[in-house]
Amino acid sequence: MAVEAPGDLGRIVAELDLSRVWAVDPAAGREGSADVIVRDGRLETVTWLEGQDADGVDARGVVVAPGFIDLHVHLREPGNEDAETIASGLAAAAHGGFTTVCAMPNTDPALDEPGVLARIRGVAAASDSPVELLAYGAVSAGRSGEQLAALGELGDAGVVGFSDDGAPVRSPQILRNAMAYAGMAGLPIVDHAEDASATEGAEANDGFVATVLGLRGWPASAEVSAVARDLAILEDVVRDVPGARLHLTHLSTAGALDLVRLAKAAGLPVTCDVTPHHLALSDEWIAGARRWAWDASTDPWADGALEAPPYDPSLRVNPPLRSPADAAAVLAALLDGTADAVATDHAPHTEVDKAVEFGLAANGISGIETALGLLLAAVDAGRLPLARAIAALTVGPAAVLGSRSRRGRPGLSEGSPADLVVFDRADAWTVSAAALRSRGRNSPLLGRSLPGRVLLTIADGRIAFEAPGD
Repeated sequence: MAVEAPGDLGRIVAELDLSRVWAVDPAAGREGSADVIVRDGRLETVTWLEGQDADGVDARGVVVAPGFIDLHVHLREPGNEDAETIASGLAAAAHGGFTTVCAMPNTDPALDEPGVLARIRGVAAASDSPVELLAYGAVSAGRSGEQLAALGELGDAGVVGFSDDGAPVRSPQILRNAMAYAGMAGLPIVDHAEDASATEGAEANDGFVATVLGLRGWPASAEVSAVARDLAILEDVVRDVPGARLHLTHLSTAGALDLVRLAKAAGLPVTCDVTPHHLALSDEWIAGARRWAWDASTDPWADGALEAPPYDPSLRVNPPLRSPADAAAVLAALLDGTADAVATDHAPHTEVDKAVEFGLAANGISGIETALGLLLAAVDAGRLPLARAIAALTVGPAAVLGSRSRRGRPGLSEGSPADLVVFDRADAWTVSAAALRSRGRNSPLLGRSLPGRVLLTIADGRIAFEAPGD
């Protein structure tokens, strides 16, 4: 596989022939062996192979899929460029196979007025990355939770929704008003579901692991009660504002996902996402275990699973890594469609903020480059169909975004601008500081081999990432 100008990032792909690959088209609900041709930045033809032409081609080799969409990233600029810049974040996204990312507004200053959005867009344009950068506006001015931000002006300027992520919207009245105003503009409220009064000082999931390690417990009820509150407010608001929409991000508990499942069955306009780390990791990693959540138990000491030192601060995240049972519930929600999308919650931090005592470490995992590998680990284990994993990274998030993205319904549509990721499931790669494009090296996966090396990412017909040597 080669493009006309290898390594020349940002250039239009003039010619690319991908022969006998495994193609996944989530928009059409189809996957199989195919020949894919890109000419002058457009997807010229997708020829599905059948019979003898398809012999020897399967999903365990080179896979071609629509470029991924991440509903939840923290790019840190403006205000904390030591942890991440927009340029480095977009490079990391491309390395992970993402061609669209949605930035959270917890920058400094917060994205609570159109001038900050214009600044972010200007920096993104100057980076020359073809990865599409979308952004959420803040729900409250300065994300202080005290008064609404200028939602109308932000909506007119082009934000894709509103969130105070990094913190929940604490005031029910502000949340209610925000849902109404955003609903009239056809935009969602994206809430970080947490009852902060129940998590003050908390360090790790409230359970056996936290108890043994002497860490202050973070109860699942803090998420469940916040989701129940948000859904009750949504039910009230939608009676008067039918366009009101709620998106719940990084849900991590069985109880919260059950509430969303029931709300969807009742017809409420709610969507949600889950993260790769809440699906693939459990709280036993904090004790030093390094097995996937579907292989974990409630007592890693009894099982002899410990192989790393405990209290790795890269594992401190909000919401915290949960029990294996909750991780199984996250996977089940992805399988049955309760979870609409996988979002990375990419949260890069400097070493100063992470290389400290576990309870003092900043919350977050630098995860946009390892998301595909974690999902493919679940695929390889027989826990998740490849097609569902790809759909959760493409058509699922696109449906949440609606018309605010250039992507529409991501698929392999002939004649459209090429937005593609090409990865090799048979080729693993080792996560290392040198391999990551993000400035944030705060990953618990450093030193670990992950399946699915990304070979090429094409965004809007332009090269966003090309693996060295290809």
